Amino acid sequence: MSNKFRRGFTMVEMIVAMVIISAALAGVLAVLSRTAIFSASPMATKQMAAIADGMLEEVLQKPFKADGPTPAAGCDRSAFNEVSDYSNYTDKPVCDISGTPGPAGYTVSVSVTNAGGAMLTGGIPATDTYLVTVTVKNGSESHTVSGWRTNFGKGQQ
Repeated sequence: MSNKFRRGFTMVEMIVAMVIISAALAGVLAVLSRTAIFSASPMATKQMAAIADGMLEEVLQKPFKADGPTPAAGCDRSAFNEVSDYSNYTDKPVCDISGTPGPAGYTVSVSVTNAGGAMLTGGIPATDTYLVTVTVKNGSESHTVSGWRTNFGKGQQ
């Protein structure tokens, strides 16, 4: 019988092909598994950034000084009427200014500190400058943003 007319694969060729294909498939599945584990992370990061930016904007829009500190009632901030009212707002759940709950699992902390003089150009006194830092946490992840608020219109508030 002639060897010219034989077709197909030998058993050794089939085993080698199966080993190569299974190794490639294992690598692809490992990458897909890792991607699936971290696929929710970008969404949580974007939500933390949006919450932090919104809170920072809310704080910086308040007058520099009004009538003194107002304590928070839970996460209700509707009575806050100046920047320094937010200084003790720590580890509160996310909610809108009236206290209506927002996305679950996130907490917000706001730090308001006097900072000026050498930190800013123009010699603005520390008493006329606040550094506002907002930190949003979700589990072990956190996102922090900061902004400056100066008493730029001393007589106008």
